[in-house]
Amino acid sequence: MIVRKTAAELEKMRRSGLLVFQILQKLREMAADGVSTMDLEVAAAEMIAGAGAKPAFKGYYVPAAGQAYKFVLCTSVNDEIVHGMPNPKRILKKGDIVSIDTGVKLDGYYGDSAITVPIGAIDEQTEKLLRVTKEALELAIDRVRNGNRLFDVSGTVEEHVTSNGFSVVREYVGHGIGTQLHEEPQVPNYVDRRNENPRLKPGMVLAVEPMVNAGRPEAVVRRDRWTAVTKDGSCSAHFEHCVAVTENGPWVLTRP
Repeated sequence: MIVRKTAAELEKMRRSGLLVFQILQKLREMAADGVSTMDLEVAAAEMIAGAGAKPAFKGYYVPAAGQAYKFVLCTSVNDEIVHGMPNPKRILKKGDIVSIDTGVKLDGYYGDSAITVPIGAIDEQTEKLLRVTKEALELAIDRVRNGNRLFDVSGTVEEHVTSNGFSVVREYVGHGIGTQLHEEPQVPNYVDRRNENPRLKPGMVLAVEPMVNAGRPEAVVRRDRWTAVTKDGSCSAHFEHCVAVTENGPWVLTRP
């Protein structure tokens, strides 16, 4: 069941979303040559606690992993698609890219967002990967409109990504969000006719999150049971925003 939020609920989600935005802006500034992914984790945890919020990811149980997640961030470097775990030994270096994904729960409502940050200068192909992934997200956000269907959002991502020579990950998708981190509907970045294609209505909130590979779309999970990587070793980019359907068009809750 897709839960539609009231105006008051959307305002609460807005506060959660802006906190996530502030955290990611701080981490974007921190992410540099010589910084560890655990350094980012510590800073994020301090900001979440200081705001009186709870981390969305830490303690979240995933049956496929057989355990709860232990961190407030997912930090996925280069060929890591999603769910990379912060590690003091994982030192960022020039030429890397790192996806930083985090969420919070504030006053009972969740916010969730992700950015991919280049560390110093990166090669031309990887620059294009980040640009196309961000463009795909913005194009998809514009389709989160009253009366459109879910496939309008999904198909927009797929078309933009594939027309630029990249591929969308199929194993991991976006999602509804509200009083739960993951709600209906699932929001894939491609059109899968086997899935339902609900019409978008005011009060729905979608976490739209293109995950785009420079090479082939296939993903595999490492032995840690969390970190998803590209099967062919190519780089992967990930951007995410929470977007509300309103009578006046899309409202991005996770940025000012």
